Amino acid sequence: MVGTTAARRVSVRDQVVAEATRLFAASGFGATPLQDIADAVGISKPAVLHHFPSKEHIRLGVMEAIFAHWREQLPRLLLSATESHARFDSVFGEVYRFFAANPDRARFVAREVLDRPAQARAMLGTIVPMLRGIAGYIRAGLGEKADDVDPDAYVIHIMQLVISASTMADVTSVMLGDGAEGRARYDRELARIAKASLFGRRGARARETASPPSKKSAKPRRRRA
Repeated sequence: MVGTTAARRVSVRDQVVAEATRLFAASGFGATPLQDIADAVGISKPAVLHHFPSKEHIRLGVMEAIFAHWREQLPRLLLSATESHARFDSVFGEVYRFFAANPDRARFVAREVLDRPAQARAMLGTIVPMLRGIAGYIRAGLGEKADDVDPDAYVIHIMQLVISASTMADVTSVMLGDGAEGRARYDRELARIAKASLFGRRGARARETASPPSKKSAKPRRRRA
């Protein structure tokens, strides 16, 4: 009986977080009444407050649900392969799929940044260790060839790219064609841009720094009298 009650309690919390994520993403934190969250879950407002003392605590619950995934999965991802390209594919693919599978997560983060910048700074500060972990494996993978890449700044820009792409994919990907094929083209190019900006310049730099082939000086031909 105790186990059933605990399971139901966890389930209600998960439902509140899921519906709050959707509503915060659609209307913003400030424009979402607590009653709307309760109605979406199908419980009373006091029942919501039984699990979360305030709407601010629900916001923290949404944030925790998003970032807990990465705290749990990042070590496994970084150790899943030994080659830098393979590790990049693994981590980038997992990050993008997490947000693409539920765009409301990305929309929530985007709205927080736009509507509540001070709170967003505090929110993003909690994932700095995670971002540094990703940047560290990128730095290790590039080795001596990382002189023109700032891995920490690169990770931030890629996260912004993933969030904005996930937020707008349902609208913008249709320009590439309706259905799965248009979305597949959209996703493939996003991955290519992210990977090429990190690894693509290696070959170009090698070509730029390579010394041009030497040309033998042509000797002037002597004219016969």
